Amino acid sequence: MRNIMMLAGHALAGVALLAATLPAAAESAPPAAAAASPSKEDLRTLADAILAESYSAQGPGAAVVVMQRGKIVYQGARGMADVAGGKPITPDTVFRLGSITKQFAAAVIVQLAQERKLSLDDPLSKFLPDYPQPGGSATVRQLLQHTSGIQSYTEIPGVMAPESTARARTTAELIALFRDAPAVSQPGEVWAYNNSGYVLLGAIIEQVTGMPWHKAVEKRITRPLGLASIRDGVEGEATPAMARGYTGEGGPEAALAQPVHMSAPGAAGALIGTAGDLAKWAQALHHGKVVNAAHYALMTTPTLLPDGSTRPYGFGLELNTLRGKPSVGHNGGIFGFATDSIYIPSADVFVAVFTNSDSPETTPGTVMRRIAAATIGDPYPAFTAIEPDLKALEPFFGVYSLPGGGERRFFARSGRLFTQRVGGASLEAFAAGDNRFFYSPSTLTWFSLRREADGTPVMEFVQNGELPGQRAARRGPIPLEAPAITLPRAELERFVGRYAFGASTLTIAFAEDGSGLTGQLTGQQAIPLTPIGPLEFRAERVDATLVFEGTEGSATAVTLNQGSQQFRAPRSGS
Repeated sequence: MRNIMMLAGHALAGVALLAATLPAAAESAPPAAAAASPSKEDLRTLADAILAESYSAQGPGAAVVVMQRGKIVYQGARGMADVAGGKPITPDTVFRLGSITKQFAAAVIVQLAQERKLSLDDPLSKFLPDYPQPGGSATVRQLLQHTSGIQSYTEIPGVMAPESTARARTTAELIALFRDAPAVSQPGEVWAYNNSGYVLLGAIIEQVTGMPWHKAVEKRITRPLGLASIRDGVEGEATPAMARGYTGEGGPEAALAQPVHMSAPGAAGALIGTAGDLAKWAQALHHGKVVNAAHYALMTTPTLLPDGSTRPYGFGLELNTLRGKPSVGHNGGIFGFATDSIYIPSADVFVAVFTNSDSPETTPGTVMRRIAAATIGDPYPAFTAIEPDLKALEPFFGVYSLPGGGERRFFARSGRLFTQRVGGASLEAFAAGDNRFFYSPSTLTWFSLRREADGTPVMEFVQNGELPGQRAARRGPIPLEAPAITLPRAELERFVGRYAFGASTLTIAFAEDGSGLTGQLTGQQAIPLTPIGPLEFRAERVDATLVFEGTEGSATAVTLNQGSQQFRAPRSGS
């Protein structure tokens, strides 16, 4: 269920300090011709290596499935389903699907439309007559496409707090959380990812079928298709095959994730299942066994907005590309778990990666794309780090303007290279020769440097390894940072404590070596804090500042400034 884990703008997200010897995927040009798909043995060797590179064997890990032309050609797993119990992940391990649930809810709605039991253009008020306007006039189609304008409940302050997520809720009680919240926009005007819309679709399923939404999924989809592991999480998580969910990277030190009652995500994210059963589901959905061709086409058509632009989202399905080939899929994120999946129609290949950490060492999407690209015979080549020529790179250091607004900085610190977007963490980059630079195996993004005809330095970023790249021209040097000041320990002690940022807690503490303060969001790495004023600190390696409140005694609150956003958090403990 994407967005169920709302951190305070992600401003203090942990920054991975990457070893310069690690390879990363990158390429400088598309291949001249598509290579043949690898043999099952070669695919297993490659996929096993990707898993070993991406996840610890002792900590939370991942399960992977690859289906090609209707047959499973690879299943793999790494890491622990239960870290303390020493129980490894296997292909039979059950995970929370998160927002992958949405395509099941969408399929039931489309089936009902196909059977003329509802229309995609029916307003929400036909099924929930007392739902306030303007949300009541949002159509079923707009709920499916995330254009209803209704407030997404996972973004309402307090809803994702532990005491809230741990509560059991009916569909009606979930709707009560957001039904009276001000509309974000008029229906149909704006695309904005929206968990409330899919909770409401669950309510529509219940109104039309006369049964709980998940029972309708079971009756219409999972039972006929033999998908025994895919079921509602409320009762289903009692299975011995269920993985435990964790927060944090690494090995045995990973912490158990925040508790969530599996009624809380509703039809937006409450299903569980194995990667293998999701592959079987994808085979059925994409080959005409769930809805007819005309309605499948509706599910996989981009959302058209009033200004003529489109968004790459259909009905519970994201529409993207992989190695230039159209793809269909969806990811998911819920406390303790992150999932991703992709189907490439031209190759008839499906790949899913499920992890049992909500902040894994490597995102499931990165592993998924690497394995999918290899399966279709067009893998992402790896680069090897070389020693950078910092003197030659000096003219390229500075601020680069991004298309559509924003900026990215390129700089060196202590002999190492970094890039940083406004409001984001600084990411270490490694030289690979031929003016190309890459990051860690946790991302497929890379960039190159060149000069325009007039001499202007230009960076070209290849996001997720997908060409063409994004051009950004250098506009000037990096502005000087506010100078650091020295505060006595007695002053620093005033800021030590915990501060509540919605579902996450920011802990301010002294560094282990006593050199100063650090800030750490739940499940993330500690970030050094540098004082630049009596109450203001700069978060190192992150484009953010913290401003505390209270001139005497313990600070009473802190405001996080990141880019153009501000988040205030009251003190919640010492």
